Amino acid sequence: MDLDEAFLYVGEFGWCQKRLTGFLTLLQIYVACQSMLIVLVGAVPEYLIDNEDISTSKEDYIKHLHDANNFTSIVSEWHLIKHEAYKVNLASSLFFAGLLIGNVFFGPLSDKLGRRPVYLSGLFFDIIFGYFTALAPSYEVFAVSRFFVGVMNGGMALVSFVLTQEYVGKSYWALTGSLTNLIFAVGIAFYALLGFYIRNWRTLAFVANSPGIFFLLLSFVLPESPRWLYSRGYTAEAEAVLESMAAGNGVERPVVRLKSCPGTTANSAHSVFDLVKYGVLRWRTILLMYIWYVCSLVYYGLTLNAGELKGNLYLNVALYGLVEVPAFPLCLYFIEKSWSGRRRATAGFLVFAGFACIFTIFVPETNGDFINPTVLALFGKLSVSAAFNVVYIYTSELYPTVVRNAGLGVCAMACRFGGILSPFIPAMKSFNPSMPFVAFGISGISAGILSLLLPETRNKPIAETIEDLQSPAYQLLSRGNEVLAST
Repeated sequence: MDLDEAFLYVGEFGWCQKRLTGFLTLLQIYVACQSMLIVLVGAVPEYLIDNEDISTSKEDYIKHLHDANNFTSIVSEWHLIKHEAYKVNLASSLFFAGLLIGNVFFGPLSDKLGRRPVYLSGLFFDIIFGYFTALAPSYEVFAVSRFFVGVMNGGMALVSFVLTQEYVGKSYWALTGSLTNLIFAVGIAFYALLGFYIRNWRTLAFVANSPGIFFLLLSFVLPESPRWLYSRGYTAEAEAVLESMAAGNGVERPVVRLKSCPGTTANSAHSVFDLVKYGVLRWRTILLMYIWYVCSLVYYGLTLNAGELKGNLYLNVALYGLVEVPAFPLCLYFIEKSWSGRRRATAGFLVFAGFACIFTIFVPETNGDFINPTVLALFGKLSVSAAFNVVYIYTSELYPTVVRNAGLGVCAMACRFGGILSPFIPAMKSFNPSMPFVAFGISGISAGILSLLLPETRNKPIAETIEDLQSPAYQLLSRGNEVLAST
């Protein structure tokens, strides 16, 4: 039997897979806490300077500075105000730079060495550098530790996402992918709750990092991805993992015998350069990189430009996460419909987000309570969140197993460039107040239109090797499944 037939025999989403994917989706709470750490740890407290006629030296500022808040942060401890205020944003940028590097290197590394060892190594060092952050004796140590947390957090989270996909049958990829992103949004709200009760930044960073130990210890029982084992020619090992899953799903005396995977052996060399070498992958990668870049640009740009809520700091952080929750049922509904699928859902959500941004130009600030620029911007954020969710799933299905992590890593790299650029877009307001929304709108609409050039993957078999994509039999089977799904 081939791998898809084996999953039908084993159970595509049995009790064993529910435990495995449930554990890895809960890991997103830890990932979210690390990703959002700077929001509270780097919060700027209200402060008073009792003598404005002082020199610009830091020592003089410290003598006359009075903190008016009931929480601490790196700002209050290291007095990152005035000419040193940029250091908070610098630490945040270093974290995102680390995410970029982690996405680039961890993807190809896990395609070569395996998902499990790369995931475990990333999680281990993520925890170590997380404690360096909490115990940092100086700002310099704090900033460097945030960079390395970004490297490990971004790489580990990428590999764990792929594992949630590859433990289950293809028909459940949309569900596990959506749950991963949903729990991340819930994790942001959980971090806000921690911050509400823990007002000391070092204690908060320590407590937010500590669940990683729990996840690391339990992660040692995770099996290797059967899809990766099969694609690399480790057929016996893949059969053993599938038989173990079948036993966990209640199949009595399971016996799995897989066909040998064509085009790949245990010594096959696949790398990120395959994404450029093969025409079918090169075109997909170019389009997907732009789509990921736009998703990140619009998502973070809207958050910075129109999502700044007044009021309680901790409530605002929670709302930034919870506003994304409705995006996930919307995603699950549209991507499984024959008239929508992955491709049209991606296009629709991105185009809707683009038009929501552009329409904010024509709606006055004094308009009614329901339709105003802030509401339209939040609708745009909701839509681009749904697009982000679809794109994660869609990208996993567009790449064959042997280069799936490499493809996701390159796309995630483009995504980080969008995140790095997004803070500069709101600065375009100095030229014209409408320019940021025009930039977001044009980007969203263009990415939505370009996504229609990608092939649909709904109800199509997953390619294990690059040769599968080029095989006439695979292409014929894909077209046959598409016709059957539409009837």
